[in-house]
Amino acid sequence: MSSKKKQIAAIKGTKDILPQEVRKWQRVEAKAKGIFELYGYREIRTPIFEATELFEKGTGQTSDIVTKEMYSFVDKGGRSLTLRPEYTPSIARSIIENGLHLQPQPLRFYFIGPMFRYDKPQKGRYRQFHQIDIEVFGEKNPAIDAEIVEMADFLCDSLNITDKRILVNSVGCRLCRPAYHRDLKASAESRRDELCSDCQRKIETNPLRLFDCKIEACQEIAQEFPKITGYLCPECDEHFRKFRSYLDLYGIKYRLEPLLVRGLDYYTKTTFEIISSKLGAQDSILGGGRYDDMMKDFGGPDICGTGFAVGMERLLSLVPSEEKPDVFVYFVTMGEEARRAGMELARAIRRVGVECLIEYKDRSLRNQMSRADKLGATWVLILGEDEVDQGVYQLKRMESGEQKTCSREEILKIFSEST
Repeated sequence: MSSKKKQIAAIKGTKDILPQEVRKWQRVEAKAKGIFELYGYREIRTPIFEATELFEKGTGQTSDIVTKEMYSFVDKGGRSLTLRPEYTPSIARSIIENGLHLQPQPLRFYFIGPMFRYDKPQKGRYRQFHQIDIEVFGEKNPAIDAEIVEMADFLCDSLNITDKRILVNSVGCRLCRPAYHRDLKASAESRRDELCSDCQRKIETNPLRLFDCKIEACQEIAQEFPKITGYLCPECDEHFRKFRSYLDLYGIKYRLEPLLVRGLDYYTKTTFEIISSKLGAQDSILGGGRYDDMMKDFGGPDICGTGFAVGMERLLSLVPSEEKPDVFVYFVTMGEEARRAGMELARAIRRVGVECLIEYKDRSLRNQMSRADKLGATWVLILGEDEVDQGVYQLKRMESGEQKTCSREEILKIFSEST
């Protein structure tokens, strides 16, 4: 009988982000944070789980997220809690609970972190996934809608994502949507037998979500349904017109997409997506829009909101790898005195912002040089007994193979100038 223990594996729909991948994640996160700060946003961090009712109220009880995808559980106190499936309700709760709307600072926030949805795992889609999220509250002017689209476009350009298109639409408001819902429901009812079972359910629960179906036959039928842009009230129509005029001011190219409705109950007026054909059928890089009633629905102040969310995994699949390696010095040391001298010198080089690696296993000169090559070192510093006695060291640039003898001061000057 085998005594081999069963290996414990990662849960389906999750993945490890290994060190060789993490550098790219860090680079993208740093770029996003830097850009958001330029526009006056500040980072906020909220708990990874919340009361289940928060997402039921904010996301919508008929949404796919609430009905099919939430990771909910009852804790030892008998409370129903949910791992956050999206971020906006948490932000709204935090603003109300902490009275952030009463403070003089602009209500502009960004967040980077994991989300959880029980969905079918596929390429670029996981059950634990990561999002970059931005939120603005208290800005009614459609200029802010245009600014966040421009900021999202700037982020994509900064990450060298070239294959992208911007789609925009308006989903109206609570004044103009009822008439549209009525006509959309009637139109869908007339084609009920041709729709999938899920779309048949949506006719009753929320006909706007008929446009979210991924089945091609349903998508073709949806093209024939009434378009919401023909039902906008004067206020929504004017908001949408001004929003597009501001995009024109920025010189941003976009396409009007009347079927772009987003999948969450709280959206009003503006919706938008940035898509890429490189992502296949699930082609959205990021998406967002306006939610003017969310705060009021949560029992908070009557202030409007707008924002977007970026799926990190999808975004990273489009970001080119960094061609230029970071400056990375590998220390080759021969003997205890050389190791001690290397440890002191590495400390000084790190203080000027350059990565250094000393490994403390006893290896031959040849094996250490091979190790430096495999690790992708840009420089190798060679320290032996003779070098330590003379106070000079061998510095080798790995790309060119050029090697020269340098003093400690010369080495520090070289690396100070490289950062």
